[in-house]
Amino acid sequence: MSQIKKEDLSQDVFDLYDDYAHNRLDRRAFMQKLSLYAVGGLTVPALMSFLMPDYKNNIQVGADDPRLKSGYINYASPKGGGTIKGLLSKPTDAKRKLGGIIVVHENRGLNSYIEDVGRRAALAGFVSLAPDALTPLGGYPGNDDKGRELQAQRNKGEMEEDFIAAFNYLKNHEDCSGKVGVVGFCFGGGIANTMAVRVPELAAAVPFYGAQPAAADVPKINAPLMLHYASLDTRITDGWPAYEAALKANGKKYQAFIYENVNHGFHNDTTPRYDKTVAELAWKRTIDFFTEQLA
Repeated sequence: MSQIKKEDLSQDVFDLYDDYAHNRLDRRAFMQKLSLYAVGGLTVPALMSFLMPDYKNNIQVGADDPRLKSGYINYASPKGGGTIKGLLSKPTDAKRKLGGIIVVHENRGLNSYIEDVGRRAALAGFVSLAPDALTPLGGYPGNDDKGRELQAQRNKGEMEEDFIAAFNYLKNHEDCSGKVGVVGFCFGGGIANTMAVRVPELAAAVPFYGAQPAAADVPKINAPLMLHYASLDTRITDGWPAYEAALKANGKKYQAFIYENVNHGFHNDTTPRYDKTVAELAWKRTIDFFTEQLA
């Protein structure tokens, strides 16, 4: 499908994919609507293949990278799913306790992209924990469609508790300094905002295109925030002005970036929504922020 370039596709195609990826369209309806754009030699299967995530060929830090100690652990989440599985990673050559980062997945469980992000965070000098909120339902099923279906079955409040429990687990881990931040993407960005509200000891929060908390909850935020938004992602970014007004009114520490001409999911390097330049800039800013806040 290399003949397809994202620059040649209408923004409507990416908006359709966003609706599909967030359960507003089922697969059949998505394919039907996509057929409107199957013109000029393009076929629906070709468009589908181009838009779907390619996890196999886009791993930046492999699971067997010798620079890391990385493996699955289980931790207790008594107010959430009971026991939750997560990927715990740290640099092989760590000689001291490190700041901790919780990495929160999108709305489809702990897939290989988020595991990769967890390893990237560890490679940057942190101990990271990437939980799988689908653990009570058998874990990420290896398929995003099924993953979204499973995640929709879980209670959102209980999932919030799972990630708060991850914070407590990592904060008290023998390899962690006790300073813990959170980074999340999509659903995970919303969780990062929620944790900033609900976890007074949280040291930093970095939501990528995450749903904003209610203005009434903003006074509870203690952690400094770094927020990343996409200009084309009006569904989420339109909520930013009200959030910013509440943050300002309550004297909260925050930095916010709205990246022009990029879509929701611009950091996810497995789909054509990925923007390499913006993703790398946002990630550098994120790591620099964590380095400062978790020192």
